[in-house]
Amino acid sequence: MTVIPGVPAASAAKPQRSVEVYDFSRPTTLAREHSRVLEMAFETFARQWGTQLTAKVRVKTQVTSEQVLMQTYDDYAASLPSTTAMVLCTVDGLDAKGVIQFPIPAALTLVVNMLGGHSGQPVPDRPFTPIEQGLVRRLMEDALEDLRYSFGSLLSRAVSVGAIQYNSQFAQAAAPSDLMIVATFTVTVGEAAADATIAVPAEVLMPQLGPANSTASAADAKHLIREQLGSVPVDVSLQLTPAVVKPAEILNLAVGDVLALPHPTHHPFDVTVDGHRLAQASAGTNGSRLAAVIVTTEEKTR
Repeated sequence: MTVIPGVPAASAAKPQRSVEVYDFSRPTTLAREHSRVLEMAFETFARQWGTQLTAKVRVKTQVTSEQVLMQTYDDYAASLPSTTAMVLCTVDGLDAKGVIQFPIPAALTLVVNMLGGHSGQPVPDRPFTPIEQGLVRRLMEDALEDLRYSFGSLLSRAVSVGAIQYNSQFAQAAAPSDLMIVATFTVTVGEAAADATIAVPAEVLMPQLGPANSTASAADAKHLIREQLGSVPVDVSLQLTPAVVKPAEILNLAVGDVLALPHPTHHPFDVTVDGHRLAQASAGTNGSRLAAVIVTTEEKTR
């Protein structure tokens, strides 16, 4: 550990915090409920895409969804490498385009495996040949099918594969201030891993997500609470009458010992929730499973 003169050792070892600049005049933060819905959709897409790539390239492929956030297109493009593969996807009824981005060597690795080659050798970082471009477009068309399946009603507009660009600064998929839903992925093909992103214009998805932080009227709060409590799962137990046993008997228990229970054989069992008796039931069956037949109920007012 390096000790800085005049600075305590604890302060010198303390890691620096990462600070992100936030522009309050241009908020680009997803609401929590919207973020969770999108994360689930992109996780479903990642599983579908990984399965589809495995079938296409005949090498075990895994796609992991890492993060979902909202960015302006300008910020998204600035975060990408200057040279990369960007598949621009046209969206029905919109000038803004979606983007599927991934490193060029990663795409060429997929092509090599599709053609029966081995991906262990170095892959050049260059534009695609016409044949390679056709194969990549086919992979992207299949990826869009997985995206439509995973998003369901959230993706109401038709999306299709358009042009392929190789410079993130020159690819004008949207206006600089247009908001995009950006998802980042890790694509692992065999032993090689690469980062990929998908950017969808926010106006395609946000209308289907509904209003953020929507609240219900508190005018009938008692009724709402009763409805909610009625759907909360609880553990129900069927219990015998408890037996009082001394610690010495417990410590001396051995295989084959018999503990006498004070529960009469003709007496029904107690139906309890969190230790509170609510009813009594006798043993029965429901098809091939054991069941409890309620014989009496108890109501306690508080």
